[in-house]
Amino acid sequence: MKFRAIPFLCLFLGVLTGCHRPHSGPAESAPSLPAATVKVQPVERLRRWATEEVVGTVRPKLRAALEAKVQARIEEMLVVPGQSVRAGELLVRLDDREIRARYEQARAVYEQAERDFRRREKLFQEQTISRAEYDAAEAQLRVAAAALQEAETQLGHTRIVAPFDGVITAKHADVGDLAVPGRALLEIEDPKALRLEADLPEALLDRVQLGQTLTVRVPAAQVTLEGTVSEITPVADPRTRTFPVKVDLPARPGLRSGQFGRLLVPVAEVEAIRVPVRAIHVKGQMELAYVVKEGRAELRLVKTGKRLGEEVEVVSGLAAGESLVVESDRPLRDGQPVTIR
Repeated sequence: MKFRAIPFLCLFLGVLTGCHRPHSGPAESAPSLPAATVKVQPVERLRRWATEEVVGTVRPKLRAALEAKVQARIEEMLVVPGQSVRAGELLVRLDDREIRARYEQARAVYEQAERDFRRREKLFQEQTISRAEYDAAEAQLRVAAAALQEAETQLGHTRIVAPFDGVITAKHADVGDLAVPGRALLEIEDPKALRLEADLPEALLDRVQLGQTLTVRVPAAQVTLEGTVSEITPVADPRTRTFPVKVDLPARPGLRSGQFGRLLVPVAEVEAIRVPVRAIHVKGQMELAYVVKEGRAELRLVKTGKRLGEEVEVVSGLAAGESLVVESDRPLRDGQPVTIR
């Protein structure tokens, strides 16, 4: 029985020895890998302003709804949505026959009143008529002149012109429709002068001031730009507890009225590690990065935070002072020899 137990004892000792054998990792196979040429940059903790995002809408600074000041049929519609127009350009012509008839009547009355006044003025100078008769003729001339001016103004309202350079954005009527005061016929806006309109929560009101420069992001246009706060409504909306804010934007290609935007309001200064986005490799649900340690690439599992343009914050996985691989001439593996460019 003693000799029969010896093989089992040797087998048990062999298993224990195997459990304590050093694990062969990537570093053992690394010498067989070719050296990669990489570009590195030191990992640094940088200070930045933490921001709160407030959603808003890009709108034009100049926009107008054009409506008729007199009631008349539309005789001619000269523009369509999307058409660019110049200030003073004729957009809509209304039927002016009735108004023109009143204008001609007022003009005839004025000319008659003017002739009567000239005759009475001459008679008054000759002291043939009294001062009262002269004053009555003068008053009649002024009344007739005012009536003529009113009729001329009404006649001018039958021609609707562009109030500024811009683009027609909407058309609410067409030829044959009855134009009445209070109902818009066209909408026009200036696409060259845009701003972001947002509703600022009351908790952030003390962080924004007139003339302040804030960052605005418009995802649809793929632009991030600096805007200037031009208006802050001092009274909050009682339903939403927000304050409307308007931020003037510089001209950028692709920026259009109606687009969704985000206003970044600084709230506190924080310190965090920021690295180039290209240095982070995403595989499935994992975010990976390589650092150079003792002449070899070392794989790190990292966790990222907020993206800031071409950089991203790294919450964990990297330490300040390490050499981060930002470019490589070939795909890297953990433990692969590297040459720093």
